[in-house]
Amino acid sequence: MRFSLGLLATFGLLACTSSPSATTTTAAQTPASAFPETFETGHKGAYETADEQLATGPWLFTNALIGSTEQDHKDGAHAARLRADGKLTMQFDAPAGVRKISLLAASYGQDGPSTWELWVSRDHGRTWQRNGQPQTTSGPALRPAVFEGVAAEPLRLEIRKTDAGKGRLNLDDISLETASGAVAVAPAGLPVPAPTPPTPANDYFKNRNNPTTRSQEPRTRNQEPTTRNQQPGASGQESGTADNLLLGNPSGATSDPNNPTNYLYIHPQYTTGYNAQRGTPVWTSWHVGQADLTKNAPRQNDFRADPGLPRQFYQVSPQSYAGSGFDKGHNCPSGDRTSSLDNNSATFLMSNMVPQAPQNNQQTWAHLEEYTRSQVENGQEAYVIMGSYGRGGTGKNGPASTLDQGRVSVPARIWKVVVFLPEGDNDLQRIIAGQARVVAIDTPNDNSINPQWTQYLTSVDKIEAASGLDILSALPPATQAQLQSGVDSGRAR
Repeated sequence: MRFSLGLLATFGLLACTSSPSATTTTAAQTPASAFPETFETGHKGAYETADEQLATGPWLFTNALIGSTEQDHKDGAHAARLRADGKLTMQFDAPAGVRKISLLAASYGQDGPSTWELWVSRDHGRTWQRNGQPQTTSGPALRPAVFEGVAAEPLRLEIRKTDAGKGRLNLDDISLETASGAVAVAPAGLPVPAPTPPTPANDYFKNRNNPTTRSQEPRTRNQEPTTRNQQPGASGQESGTADNLLLGNPSGATSDPNNPTNYLYIHPQYTTGYNAQRGTPVWTSWHVGQADLTKNAPRQNDFRADPGLPRQFYQVSPQSYAGSGFDKGHNCPSGDRTSSLDNNSATFLMSNMVPQAPQNNQQTWAHLEEYTRSQVENGQEAYVIMGSYGRGGTGKNGPASTLDQGRVSVPARIWKVVVFLPEGDNDLQRIIAGQARVVAIDTPNDNSINPQWTQYLTSVDKIEAASGLDILSALPPATQAQLQSGVDSGRAR
């Protein structure tokens, strides 16, 4: 299912630049208000550069306006609209503690795709850093994007439309969240209103079906529902960023490039906790629905270094595995992403690979992947988390601990957890209600492995104990305890 925001695009802070838009916000400029910014109080009807006082505070519009026409795709009466090189810039600071940044985006009218980026300033608008990877938005349905916050310091946002094409971009419901709830801002010298604490009913990232207030539950009222939490899986929508991290962040990874052993790296196709010192993922998480398996794209086989990783990380390349006796083993497999060329190609980034014994990869693991897809094709959907741990495996050339002069570690064990449930909406609540089936396996990274994956069935609890991870962490403790202790039979129910 598709639910709210990206994570979720959440990403590392990259490329610095300076901006002339830094301002000193006065008490008169910044009223007390809570995010999300919905643009409902704005009335800027032209593209010329100007400040606009919105509910959250003053924003600078550059080549941008507030649209309210039938062609503006919006959640409510208004949305921001940007054309080529357009920008939206916060002219005030959000307080420290922001952990999550999210917004909705769509192409204006029937315009073509737009590319845009989220930038963050931690020094009151004097310098800016890109947060995460460039985003490409296409189609008229508002779709979520989510980014990692900058919890330690106050911040400002700037959203930049970066392509020079004629396509225009709608943005709505810009949200900042702390551990306690939505961010509130207040005039200098005045107390900040207490945030609204998140609950299962109003957590935008976990349950967009709940009919709560607009500020908590943005919903497109003049378009198709924006997420698969509002629309059955048969709608044909593909998995989204937020779906891929629905069940939690197993290692507590962050998007800080200074955290190279536990770096949170979000692609639209999957989310990874990456260890740059090992040159492999610690874990990768993704969702598989019927729309992901449409076979619109053949296997691309375009293995390549990942240019989206922070520049200081070593770039693992296909040559890193050459002659090693180990396969370039996908975490998120090619076969789970056949809906488009871009989706399939993304699975061949080397940041999605682990050195895997050929028999493990081509037989045992391939059989489990085929089984998972067959269940999805028969009316299930699947949340998959895969990872590895330990050091030292046995490939077709014998045992090895590292490849590429020690830059890529060979894991000793490779594991996977698959959560199946019938295709539908409101997945977290259905899992909590007992509709899910959990299949967990933990295999040796050895070329003499048994080709039958059912020989390696285990419990999530045992994988957690061996790997040190907290799998299914987004579920309530009681649900975790129930689902993680059992060992599946390996047969469909």
